[in-house]
Amino acid sequence: MSRINNTIVLITGASSGIGRACARKFAEEGARLILTARRKGRLDELTDKIRNERNTDVYTVKLDVRDRKGVESAIASLPENWRDIDVLVNNAGLSRGLDKIHEGKLQDWEEMIDTNVKGLLYVSRAVIPGMVKRGRGTVINIGSIAGREVYQKGNVYCATKFAVDALTKGMRLDLVDTPIRVCTVDPGLVETEFSEVRFRGDTERAKNVYSGLVPLTGEDVADAVVFAASRPQHIQCAEILLLPTDQASPTVVNRV
Repeated sequence: MSRINNTIVLITGASSGIGRACARKFAEEGARLILTARRKGRLDELTDKIRNERNTDVYTVKLDVRDRKGVESAIASLPENWRDIDVLVNNAGLSRGLDKIHEGKLQDWEEMIDTNVKGLLYVSRAVIPGMVKRGRGTVINIGSIAGREVYQKGNVYCATKFAVDALTKGMRLDLVDTPIRVCTVDPGLVETEFSEVRFRGDTERAKNVYSGLVPLTGEDVADAVVFAASRPQHIQCAEILLLPTDQASPTVVNRV
């Protein structure tokens, strides 16, 4: 039986992409799922699919991680049988624009910082104390290769993912005297809605990001997340860098 069977897993940004794939992979392992996202309709559709396929317990919450009070209220108001969160997957995140920093849009910057950094902090601050009190738990932050190397015009997005890397390391240091494990999974090029969001619905521009190579899928990243969560308690997958074979760095990509 899987080590995460019947564990409670909270996934932010679960309505699409990596978050959606993580939900389905954890369901395959028999986990009970708390799924959060801004798009409740998509969450409900995913929940129906998971229940039909796996007969798994799912609890959904419409949540914008940028809303601190909303996050605090959502976690505090979880039903009694959903409060003992074993695994937190901080997945909610996005990129906006691809501009030189002196030409960047302030709204884009604020949305990335509020979601990728402050949102991760708000959710972590609400969930981790319960893990510490219970003496168990795994935090998995979805980072990026962009949090390891800066690329041209990636400025603020890269800065937010560098922050995720720093926060992950900080969490690990602060929690070293507890049984809580802190992990990061840092993908390279993953073909999801990521680029469509970055380019605000320009599907042709988004498609070109992945042309000429075989990118990762959300399911590939979800495999790594579930792997980290399901290791024996004495093993902490501190960092996983996951790249397509055709990618060597943020900008060095073999296209045919």
